[in-house]
Amino acid sequence: MVDKTRKRRTQAEINQLSDQIVEVLQEDHPMSIRHIFYLMTNPRLPVSVPKTDKGTPNGYKIIQYHLTRMRREGLIPYGWITDATRRGFHVYTYDGHKDFLRRVAGMYRANLWGYADHYVEVWCESRSIAGIIEDDCEELAVSLYPAGGFSSITLAYQAAEQISRATNHRAVPAQIIYVGDYDPAGVLIDHSIERELRRHVDADVELNFHRIAITPEQIAEYDLPTKPRKAKDKRSKHIQGTVEAEAMPPRILRAILRETVESFLPPHALEVAKIAEADEQRTLLELAGAA
Repeated sequence: MVDKTRKRRTQAEINQLSDQIVEVLQEDHPMSIRHIFYLMTNPRLPVSVPKTDKGTPNGYKIIQYHLTRMRREGLIPYGWITDATRRGFHVYTYDGHKDFLRRVAGMYRANLWGYADHYVEVWCESRSIAGIIEDDCEELAVSLYPAGGFSSITLAYQAAEQISRATNHRAVPAQIIYVGDYDPAGVLIDHSIERELRRHVDADVELNFHRIAITPEQIAEYDLPTKPRKAKDKRSKHIQGTVEAEAMPPRILRAILRETVESFLPPHALEVAKIAEADEQRTLLELAGAA
């Protein structure tokens, strides 16, 4: 068994850790640094890192260092690591109306939810998780709200306005899907979001909340790495072992999310929408050529 507490690893151990990181990223990407950190805390691995992101040794900083090294050395593509906590703000310009039509053609989306009996949106506790599920939410045409911990009342108010608008003309129930940590604070955040949304949505809107991760059942089923609760935290005293949402393997989290969202769609709705989108995109490209 490798001593996980010593400060300096052998070159053989570093190579083994690098091979493990490459293997998980080849199987499933993109991932956030925190996701890879949790995967590498598995004590069953030939080389693992400490289950801590504070103090010394710091498992998170170890993974952060090696991911930086590996990307700069060309061992893994930069795009395999996602970071939704930092983004640029861009201004898009066009070289005339033909360029505009060509570029917006790929942005056309059919109304996937036009005939659905539900309005669906996704909330998550952190921007790190948002970076993992963003592409799936975009494909499934559902709004994604990273709460950043306990959500600001402004974000909740704006989301509630959108829910009221989206459900007003069709009188369909709103399904709120949530992904968050299982820790003394994390199990309270979704309840806080629900209370704040209910404060502002129209009185006749039916709101249903679905926590799809992390749950006690998932911790057992997927053998997710746990950490002791903070001794000074007096909230949710029934929780002893804490698990962050990033501990869930991304491919499993995405699969759970997609299954839940698609359960609220009519059969084959996504396939039909993709066909409609392709047809409309061709029309826009033809307009660009004829303009």
